[in-house]
Amino acid sequence: MKAFQDYYPESVAHCYGCGSRNDHGHRIKTFWEGEESVTRYTPEPYHTAVPGFVYGGLLASLIDCHSTGTAAAAMYRAEGREMDSLPPFRFVTGSLLVKYLKPTPLGVTLEIRGRVKEIKGRKVVIESTVYAEGVATASGEVVALQMPDDFGA
Repeated sequence: MKAFQDYYPESVAHCYGCGSRNDHGHRIKTFWEGEESVTRYTPEPYHTAVPGFVYGGLLASLIDCHSTGTAAAAMYRAEGREMDSLPPFRFVTGSLLVKYLKPTPLGVTLEIRGRVKEIKGRKVVIESTVYAEGVATASGEVVALQMPDDFGA
């Protein structure tokens, strides 16, 4: 099964968190599991904040990219379209709110689960939670905005 990120057009697949074209990035992969989106990611030892725990910036990055990918998949779902149909949906972050609930241990695979809170026009709001061994360690809300065709022009 292809991940949401596998459908990103090459021209916008360079993101540090989710881009398949970024050799140094996280390259996360997100899938639907029912009504929730799920990403699994194992931090590397260099993702350290203090010995034994994950750097909070990594958690924010994972929530961010998991959520923008979920926003794209949710928009395709809402329109009853396949993810390889044109025109492509790609989202950027309008806002990111992260709450750190508990220290996140290194050495375990993290699971990020997201839910669509709202779809309104070109805006999708996603709520995501990071779990380490079943314990919620961080949560976030992303307001994702559909990328305009002339983005960066």
